[in-house]
This record gives sequence, structure tokens and C-alpha cells, in this order.
Amino acid sequence: MFTPHSSGERRLAVANQVLVYRLHRARRRTIGFQVNENGLTIRAPRSIGVREIESAIVENHRWILAKQAEWRARCERLRASAIRFADGGVVQYLGDRMTLRLDATVAHANARNEIHLALSAAATEPKVREALQSWLQNQALIIFSERIERFADRMPERFAGWRLSSARTQWGSCSRVGRVRLNWRLVHFALPVIDYVIAHELAHLRELNHSARFWAEVARLLPGFEVARDQIKRVEIAAIAF
Repeated sequence: MFTPHSSGERRLAVANQVLVYRLHRARRRTIGFQVNENGLTIRAPRSIGVREIESAIVENHRWILAKQAEWRARCERLRASAIRFADGGVVQYLGDRMTLRLDATVAHANARNEIHLALSAAATEPKVREALQSWLQNQALIIFSERIERFADRMPERFAGWRLSSARTQWGSCSRVGRVRLNWRLVHFALPVIDYVIAHELAHLRELNHSARFWAEVARLLPGFEVARDQIKRVEIAAIAF
């Protein structure tokens, strides 16, 4: 049985565990389950009693527990990838772990896997974040231009140029008029991954879908793309710190 919690949460003992959840009544026909940063939320029609809701939770408790485990693992990944925006912080750049240094007159990266920013060691975290993002975006413009040029002899005729994107849901996109957008955060990845996303979007100039013909076009543009595709598929954009 459930016991109300002072914060509006409810508790239900299931399979030797206690599930904590919030119950929201809504205009709907079925009971819905959602697991996210707010925990477990149950949405149910006003006409369904608590006992029936409890039964549904018990019936679906394995799915709920699995989703909660997935969410905890995701939160761990986010914490592990968090950047400390200060001297000595670490950021991924072109697939390498780079150490931030706040001592330069001109921002640059060096062969010792360091990114030097034109800031004093006493710079605040927001200032470091802003300077690092600006430098990374400038590098993305340079690097992506160079990588796109490598596809010049295989470029679909409909290509109408490209620009940087700051999207939080896509690594790249291609419009119907032939313009490509590439997420600047790709600059965190090694060049083969950047090349794959470019080839993926250029392939959409011929096939605006993900059919077998589309993947054949990706292979024409970038033979052996599969390894890079599988690598970036495992990464959430939300896991990138900014």
C-alpha cells in the first residue's frame, strides 16, 4: 500500500523496494508512467481509483525500475563529462582531453594537449565558459570548412552552403533547399566523426530520408563510415557541458 509523503510524493512497497512517485490527475484515458530528473510521475484519469493505479504500478514495476536505473546511469555520465571552467579544467577537443590554461595573450591550443585562453587565472567561471565556447566555435568554423572541402569532388550538386548550429537535439541537418547546418559541439570529436556527420548531411542532398539508398550515398561519400556513426550514436548532445 502507499503512504503519502510531506512533499506531495507517494510511496508504494513493491518487490521488497519502495517506489516513490508523484500522482497527477489528467484528462486522459489510460495510466501513464514517466521517469526523468523529477523521479517517477504517474498520470492517471480522474475516474481511476488509487487501488487501480497501485495495481498498474505493481504490474509495470520492472519497467519502472529499469528506467530509473537508466536515468541514474545517464546522470552519472553527465556528471563525469562536466567541465570545470577554470585553470586546470579538462575539455574534449578533436577527440583529445585538453587542459585549460588561463595565461595567454592570444587563445590557442598546443601540442601538450592544452588550450590557452586569454584570461587571468582569477577569471570567473562564466567568463571562462564564454571564452572557451567562443574559441571552440571559431575552431569549428575553420575545421568544418576544411573537412567539407575534402568532399569537393564528391559533393552533390544541390549543396547550397553550410553554417554552424547550436541545436540541442541534432548533430546536423539539411534543408530542402540544400543548406547544411553542423553543430559546433562536433568540434569535441575526432575528425572521423566530424567527417561522418558532414557526409550524413550531404547524403541528404540526394536522399532526404534514411533509406537503403541514403546509406549507400553515405558510403559513396565516406567509405567505412560505420565506426564513426556508431561512436557518435552513443553520445547525447545533452551530455555536452555547454
